[in-house]
Amino acid sequence: MKVLLLRFGELYLKGHNRYVFENMLIHNIKNMLAGEDFRISKTFGRYVVTDYREEREIELIEKLKRVFGLYSLSPADEVDSDVEKIEDYISKIKCEGESFKVFVKRADKSFPISSMEFAKKLGEIVLNNNKNSYVDLYNPEHEIYVDIRINKKAYIFDKIIKCQGGLPLGSSGKGLLLLSGGIDSPVAGFLMARRGMMFEALHFHSYPYTSELAKDKVITLAKHLTNYVGNLRLHIVSFTKVQEEIHKRCKSEFMITIMRRIMMRVANKICEKYNLGAIITGESLGQVASQTMQSMTVTGSVVKDIPIFRPCLAMDKEEIIQISKSINTYDTSILPYEDCCTVFLPKNPVIKPTIKQALGEEQYLNVDALVEECLEKEEILEVSSEFDNRD
Repeated sequence: MKVLLLRFGELYLKGHNRYVFENMLIHNIKNMLAGEDFRISKTFGRYVVTDYREEREIELIEKLKRVFGLYSLSPADEVDSDVEKIEDYISKIKCEGESFKVFVKRADKSFPISSMEFAKKLGEIVLNNNKNSYVDLYNPEHEIYVDIRINKKAYIFDKIIKCQGGLPLGSSGKGLLLLSGGIDSPVAGFLMARRGMMFEALHFHSYPYTSELAKDKVITLAKHLTNYVGNLRLHIVSFTKVQEEIHKRCKSEFMITIMRRIMMRVANKICEKYNLGAIITGESLGQVASQTMQSMTVTGSVVKDIPIFRPCLAMDKEEIIQISKSINTYDTSILPYEDCCTVFLPKNPVIKPTIKQALGEEQYLNVDALVEECLEKEEILEVSSEFDNRD
């Protein structure tokens, strides 16, 4: 019988509450495969997808590769874990002229032959039926895996497909992603989702200084992220008035610092309103003036009672770009539609601000009123994924 054999990663490290993570992972798998014909069962250390349409196998694999918490998967054939039945299956494998190696994993210790002995025996069977083939233990052209499980089934396959790994989505709470139109912030959202955190997104736009195309670009980025996190709520806040007031009343070199402090205040309020437990940003240490240690200290100091997660903090730009390409956000991120961070951009922004300096500049602003005005004009979009029948 054709099956998809699924393996999870670090869930095995969990203790007595491991079943909570496993049940959440199964729930997410079912959501990802909603609309498909399939059944899923669990055996210790593995999930098995059966009763699916074989012509849909490639599509199912592509969907499962997006499920956080799954480490790898393999299209496999399921046979009874009986020595003769496994040997009969192996005798039909054709790898004429190729080097090969047989791997046996015996999770079921009641199986009568050890893994090493059985691998050697199966290798002899392959050799006898493929006269021009030979064993290569280090760099085989053809790999044959036999996974003997405690459900009294053996799964035989020839490839292992890497999945996302991480923790099941939803197992680490829910945060708020500051989603700009750049490369970094979608990657930050993806990385936090990989650690099990669901999120909503917040975008600041500055129409008419930025175009509607810039807003559409961010909606497209959110759409790409839904392929991993499901339907996504996007909060859109007009930031035009804030930037005009800062430009008018504060020193130009502090424009970005004060702007980001007000962004953080708005984000903090939205987290309070919608019960979100963290703010997520795409900041990378030292990448720009607003992302120095001092700048992040000053901008983060206005956030109360919740953490700020910066998953890109220690990554260089090339690493971030590679991830953005892998999640299909890069081509959208580099579209030439500027976001609000480019409006009134100073020539020489301060790179080592202090909280005292920031407070000195903010005394010329009615900060609370500006924050409340942002929240009053909040627009909420429900961005649906292609799997919009998820619960």
